[in-house]
Amino acid sequence: MTDLPTSKVLNASVEGGWLTIKFDDPARKNALSQEMSRDLSSALAAVADDRSVRGITLRGEGGVFCAGGDLKGMAKHIFSGDLEAIAAMSRAGGDLFDQVKNQPQPILALIDGPALAGGLGLACCADIVAVTKAASFALTETQLGIPPAQIAPHVVARIGLPQAKRLMLTGAKFDGEEALRLGLADSLVPDSHGLDDFEAAIRRQVLQCAPAANAATKKLALASVRLPAEEMKKLAAEMFTECLLSEEGREGIASFVEKRKPSWRQDG
Repeated sequence: MTDLPTSKVLNASVEGGWLTIKFDDPARKNALSQEMSRDLSSALAAVADDRSVRGITLRGEGGVFCAGGDLKGMAKHIFSGDLEAIAAMSRAGGDLFDQVKNQPQPILALIDGPALAGGLGLACCADIVAVTKAASFALTETQLGIPPAQIAPHVVARIGLPQAKRLMLTGAKFDGEEALRLGLADSLVPDSHGLDDFEAAIRRQVLQCAPAANAATKKLALASVRLPAEEMKKLAAEMFTECLLSEEGREGIASFVEKRKPSWRQDG
């Protein structure tokens, strides 16, 4: 089992093949501070190659998912005019969003309370999103005189260009029901208990799937929106062959022929 890095702003634990990461920095409303971003990146990197970790859940403690970027933490660079430091922080944020999007394991985001600016962007990078009726969202950057720079492509990819432009150019606030309508959320539940039930159902489904096959599938899905058709067919054939001839692939075919459960399947 992979050892998780320690953190003062995250609660991270693995149980039953599932990594749960809870943002826990009430003083900053779970904002993506340098500390939060670093520790989240470290936790994801620690399990990226560990196929015993089958899925990941992101949640927020204290009734807040994530309040976005840590503007107070950026203030010293803003008022000193440190262009290099500001640009480096922006790039680091972009790297984190890409890391979440490209994480081999399925990532589930459970949102109860505010998910603002970068917090909304983080949700857009997850694979599956469930929200409560009390969830609230807004892309507030333009109201502060800045663009939603690193999160813009992820919001566009999740909900489409027209709606993304509307939300980014107005800073409009919206709730869980609107998040479902927009396609930001996959499910709307009444409260945090509903999030628990939704998570349990997703876990049961994911734990029936082969972990390496899931990682390959996620990689192919992400590649499908950027590769030309011929390159995509080549990559798909290579990955299909690699998976089929792997130990996991052989076990899957053998279990089908022998009419038994494959070794990775966990039925709750």
